[in-house]
Amino acid sequence: MNSAPRRAATVRLLGTMALLAGFLVAIITLGNDAGAVEPYVLAALLVVAGVGFRIEAAVSESRTVGQQPDR
Repeated sequence: MNSAPRRAATVRLLGTMALLAGFLVAIITLGNDAGAVEPYVLAALLVVAGVGFRIEAAVSESRTVGQQPDR
């Protein structure tokens, strides 16, 4: 397997995990209703980072689709 698609798959997985962690933090915080803002800031940062990683993976994967495979 070529290193560029493998890297894109790894970054996509990292982005998905960050998104899930951010949503999980938000849901757990909603259940507690402690009124603290810090968990929501952490959740927002995780979600934004996750979306950024997924976009980066999509862009880097689209660049490698048109290239010839290594021989």
